[in-house]
Amino acid sequence: MAGRWFDEWQVGDTIEHPIRRTVTETDNLLFSTMTHNPQPLHLDIEAAKASGYGQILVNSTFTFALMVGLSVGETTLGTLVANLGFDKVVTPNPVFIGDTMRATTEVRDLRESRSRPGTGIVVFEHRLFNQRDEIVCQCLRSGLLNKRPV
Repeated sequence: MAGRWFDEWQVGDTIEHPIRRTVTETDNLLFSTMTHNPQPLHLDIEAAKASGYGQILVNSTFTFALMVGLSVGETTLGTLVANLGFDKVVTPNPVFIGDTMRATTEVRDLRESRSRPGTGIVVFEHRLFNQRDEIVCQCLRSGLLNKRPV
């Protein structure tokens, strides 16, 4: 288990996640079709060329999912009860096929659960960067985590 228990976190803890991921055409195509997203900017090279970007834009919901996925190993793997919500999701810069992503996480808030003894809520701020160190996605994730077993 690589994730941390609720009581092992402190506000301000910051993690540079070690796994990086280069986004492929297959990632974008499969994710867009699996989620029934027919946006031409994701699937049609000619439409994408005519856009202001001049190339295929990676589906932003894939970008979001990748950011969260890259964070799981060092944050909640084996300790999560449930994700309670994702807030303030922004995608300030586009992702293109061939971009290499890296993620960071900072703990923004901690509180004991009032309804579930032995658990607490951690609010993580996740950030995803491309190879040019531009933020391409950011969000707050509230997770209900178990406390360390006695």
